[in-house]
Formats: sequence, C-alpha cells, structure tokens
Amino acid sequence: MSTLVLVHGFWHGSWCWSEVVPHVAAAGRLAVAVDMAGHGLYARRPRWFTAQPYDREAVSTEVSPVADVSLDDAAELLTSQIKRIGGGEPVTVVAHSAAGPVLTRTAQQTPELVAHAVYLSAYMPASGVPAAAYTQLPEAADDMVAPLLQGDPARTGALRLDFATDDAAYRQRLHEAFYGDVDPVLADAATGLLTPDGPIGIMLGTTTLTHDGWGSVQRTYIVCTRDMAIRPGVQAKFISEADAAFPDNPTSVVTLDASHSPFLSMPGELADVIIPLGH
Repeated sequence: MSTLVLVHGFWHGSWCWSEVVPHVAAAGRLAVAVDMAGHGLYARRPRWFTAQPYDREAVSTEVSPVADVSLDDAAELLTSQIKRIGGGEPVTVVAHSAAGPVLTRTAQQTPELVAHAVYLSAYMPASGVPAAAYTQLPEAADDMVAPLLQGDPARTGALRLDFATDDAAYRQRLHEAFYGDVDPVLADAATGLLTPDGPIGIMLGTTTLTHDGWGSVQRTYIVCTRDMAIRPGVQAKFISEADAAFPDNPTSVVTLDASHSPFLSMPGELADVIIPLGH
C-alpha cells in the first residue's frame, strides 16, 4: 500500500495529525504528516502577534511575513516532500481544508506521484477557479471563519486570525468555527499552536485541470456534515463540479458527522476512513 502523506489546512501544522497517526500505524500503514508552505516550521509570525503592548491597529494593517508565499511555492514544497517520502513511488495524499488547492496543483503537475487524492473537507476547486472564489458562494454565506478574519488580505497578503486577542467572545467563535465537536481542553491546546497568517496567494492561485493530469488521479472526498468553516453545501459543489468535468473518474464520497477538525474530534473514525485508501 502507498504511504499516506497528511497535509494540514491554514493556520495549523503537521502537529494536528498526531492523534490520527497512531491509529494508522496500528493498522500497519505508514503515514507521514508534513507542514504546508507558510505554516508549521515554515510559518513566520507577524510582529504584532508577540508585541507588547497589544497593537490592535497592527493586527489589521501589518504586512504578513508570508505574504509572498504562492500556490506555486506550496505545490513545489509538497511535491518535494512526497518525492522524498515516497522515494519516487506514488503516495496517497490526504489534504485538509486549504491544503486542497495545493494537492490539486501537485496532482495536476505530477499525477504519477499521487496514487490517491483525498480531500478532507477541503477546497477542491474547478479548473481555472481560485479557492477563494468559493468563499463568495451563497452556500458559504453562513460560514463562521470569514467574520473572524482581520484586515484586508489585499493589504496584508494573508488571511489573518487574531490568536493574541483576549476577547473571549472572539475566541469562542474561533472554537466554534474550527473545533465545534472537539473536547474544550484539547481545543484550547490546539488553538495555542495555531499561527495567525495563511498566505492569501495559496487561495488566489488557479490550476488548469486536464484529463491526463488531475483528472486521471483517483480521488475521495470526505464530507464533514457539521463543518462551520467550509459548509457542506460548498463541499457538495466541489464534488459536483469535479464529476461534471471528469465523469469517467467520479469522486468517491465518504461522510463524517464531524465539524471542521475530525483529526481531533474523531481521530479513530477518520483513520478508519483513510487507511483503506490508496491500495
């Protein structure tokens, strides 16, 4: 079976898979979690995040130190990671949330390296469409992340969340957006590991999809039915667009009764879904 490569979404890091990997390993499957460009060990925190006193204006205006990270950069990093992990053999990539467009670009450019593309409540944009466009759909109108974003991404170069604030109501909304069904103590620990800036370039980049590129790769979409960050209606849109464009390679669909972060709320159940994929 191919190695599983686990890729987190915006603001997170490879750490978020730490509850899933033991379940996968126990089943005899090799899994490696990696950091996405601009995140984890590649994250760079803006000055306001650790500055004292707290500078409310800087939160909205400071240009992000990861503002120059593009979809090209993120796909190049992921490609290098899966080449190293797989030793040139194809791997199964599980992408969460905003890692979706990075997986899509990588699978389009190097389909021979991706045995199976798995989208966990992730952006799976259609050909030539930026992931950011899906945040404007009517189906996304009640997502809980957009109202939490700080500043103008065109100015800061990032989708920015304020994890330094002491505003209890804001922090509660963050928990509801990402970790609605996660144990509160675990959710607090996870929130403390999040970094504030997701590079807007990853969400603005586009990929032209072809039948012999992304369209040739087997794919599974894991729908999270209680997701308040990427709403179920938006997830359904990704699946229907992909199947319309590539009807000879339809999307396999699995449903979890989960919020946006099943790797924390139901790691065993999530592991059971991904372990059989990518034979």
